[in-house]
Amino acid sequence: MDFIAGIVDAVNDVVWGWPMLILLVGTHLFLTFRLRFIQSHVFKGIKLTFTKDEEASGDVSQWGALATALSATLGTGNIIGVGTAIRRGGPGSVFWLWVTGLFGIATKYGEAVVAIKYRVKTSDGSMLGGPMYAAERGMNAKWLGILFALFGAIACFGIGNLVQVNGVAANLEDTFGVPPMATGIAVAILTLVVIVGGIKSISKVAEKVIPFMSVLYVAGCIIILGINAGYIVPAFIMIMRAAFSTQAFFGGVAGYTVERAMRFGIARGLFSNEAGLGSAPIAAAAAITRNPVRQGLVSMSQVFWDTIIICAIGGLMFVTSVMKRTGDFINADDAIISGALFARTAFQDLGTIGPYIVTIAIVLFAWTTVLGWGYYGERCIEYLFGKKALMPFRIVYGAMTFVGAVIALDLVWDIADMFNAFMAIPNLITLIALSGVIVKVTKDYLWDKNLDAVDPEPIMELN
Repeated sequence: MDFIAGIVDAVNDVVWGWPMLILLVGTHLFLTFRLRFIQSHVFKGIKLTFTKDEEASGDVSQWGALATALSATLGTGNIIGVGTAIRRGGPGSVFWLWVTGLFGIATKYGEAVVAIKYRVKTSDGSMLGGPMYAAERGMNAKWLGILFALFGAIACFGIGNLVQVNGVAANLEDTFGVPPMATGIAVAILTLVVIVGGIKSISKVAEKVIPFMSVLYVAGCIIILGINAGYIVPAFIMIMRAAFSTQAFFGGVAGYTVERAMRFGIARGLFSNEAGLGSAPIAAAAAITRNPVRQGLVSMSQVFWDTIIICAIGGLMFVTSVMKRTGDFINADDAIISGALFARTAFQDLGTIGPYIVTIAIVLFAWTTVLGWGYYGERCIEYLFGKKALMPFRIVYGAMTFVGAVIALDLVWDIADMFNAFMAIPNLITLIALSGVIVKVTKDYLWDKNLDAVDPEPIMELN
């Protein structure tokens, strides 16, 4: 196991080095400026989320597609992942997580636009789309689509399965004494029951669970910030200073460089909101929408809710919690704030109910992520091998939830980071290559005030 961990660490040092950071953040910035700071339209996207589009084609409503995408992104990355970023990258990683979210809104918009523009219809009327179809139809580069689908089919077992179930099992055992094996079996059964129904079944679950679990967790964070009100300004100053500092934290255990803070902040930002990863547009492609821009605006609101709201509040809450208990990060005891104890320690400020709230939030966040990524994995598998491979995939995917409940967490996070990068690279290349198309479509439907127009281009039908 140590040998495997060493290999994964070595690969991550390469794929999450400066070239990857520049490619990801560079794409965020490039699309932000080419699209005239599309972030300014985020509230229009939120309004469109709940506007029915009767004259359009698709499998699920725009809210249903967004809920499915949110179900995949609102996972343990929003709770345990933020704490892990702070633990391994220092408090400065919170700043880079925020930056990734703010500018990642433009990338999320671009992903959804090309997903709708190049989506296809199957013989049974289902809509399929995502980076693989955008690369094949928009760039005539099927090889790039195959690469993305291959990495996506593998990555769904890490980011969307093993990591999530591991967090669920650990917290249920700590809080309620539930054996990890029992957790793995229960999650496997529940997952298979839902994903067999495809995106319509997943979206129905997501539409009901997402609002409840988000409000529950955010409300807890806000109450804790109120309790720690005296530490909010010092924590914010610490985050900003640490983002560009080489000063050591956690009792001098590690001198965190700017690159390390950026690496874990950006990696966790990508893990959390998935802007640039290429996963969410797979769900966006199924939306009932008149034109690509409408769903692009709806999809980009996902990053707003995920990172700008939930992760930002959670990250600040974690930092105030550590400062309250230790005085500052520099003199913090490494043993006190290690691993996933961030969330449980912070929520102790709510009294005996605190650990129960964070456990329930993690369970719901994680399980909906398993569902969402099950759908992503299916679409990647179908692109590579056809419908005949779907049932074997579902069986293996369900079985892996059991494995996720009993393996070591740190290695799982590192493996997930590695395949996140592998997925992101072909997707980002596709976005940059098709940026002219994204700009033209945006001009036609948004800048020229024609947002309600129906896209005149017919959807390609698969034989």
